[in-house]
Amino acid sequence: MNKVENGSKEAIAREELQQGEGSRRDFLVTGAAGIAGIAGATAMGLQPSQVKAQEGSSGKKRVVILFDSWNHMMPALAREMVRRNHDLVLGDAQDEDLIKELREMGAKVEVVEDTGDQTKPETFQKLVVRAQEAFGGYNCACIRTGTHVNGSVLTSKPEDLDTVYAGNIQTVYNALRAVLPPLVEQKSGQVVINTSAGAMRPQPDVALYCATRSAANALVRATGLEVAPHGVSLNATGTYGMAYPSFLHMVGADTDPEKRKEQEELLPVKRLIQPEDAASFVATLIDGTATGQVGQFFPIDGGWSFM
Repeated sequence: MNKVENGSKEAIAREELQQGEGSRRDFLVTGAAGIAGIAGATAMGLQPSQVKAQEGSSGKKRVVILFDSWNHMMPALAREMVRRNHDLVLGDAQDEDLIKELREMGAKVEVVEDTGDQTKPETFQKLVVRAQEAFGGYNCACIRTGTHVNGSVLTSKPEDLDTVYAGNIQTVYNALRAVLPPLVEQKSGQVVINTSAGAMRPQPDVALYCATRSAANALVRATGLEVAPHGVSLNATGTYGMAYPSFLHMVGADTDPEKRKEQEELLPVKRLIQPEDAASFVATLIDGTATGQVGQFFPIDGGWSFM
């Protein structure tokens, strides 16, 4: 084979590869028509340089499932997903003002009632069913899980272990069992499970909590490798030192400026992480523009995990 023929074939191969990658990228960010047994979806024409997912020729937005939607980074994430052209299915939605705000921003918002108990498998299934009924399916999800119990192994009781197991592992299992099968069926989708940065930096006074968070991350990472060949991107994130009401109250930083300063000094960035920081990062993992991250855990903690 001469060099000209070889070069022509290489050029054709490169062009075919680029076309294939473009088709795959379009498929990964399509609407979820075809959920529950019907494969395929409508391509949305997304370019890799775009910051937010755009509407396709069908005019349909992407759909995201969020649970919970009232605490931690989740209100900020809900707003960010609306900015990135998503409609919402919300579980454990306790903030009527937030729901009104999201609708005024232009999103269709489905609120699923009676979804407060994550230890029940049917809780997450309700979100999936509502997404299918209201929108024909969904493209992505972020599920925030967790039950916090202080105490070491020496000072804890057996029921403490039962509590954190149910809150930190069983809940993740329930979420994955509900949200992943439809995405695997349609061969596209992105999911983030929020656990805790404490999984990377175990502390003696919260041994059971850190251990079960670590187990949850292992479950997410292993499952992420399992679903990756089906076009589904599954990852975990976890925070520490984020300025949301529950954390500030827990460490006394909501009323005592000195307590807040102490917490800020624990982070290499010397400030508390804002919910918007976390929301922006997580949104990029699930908005269809970045699908190469698979089976990873990402701490969002200003470097605290690596000290």
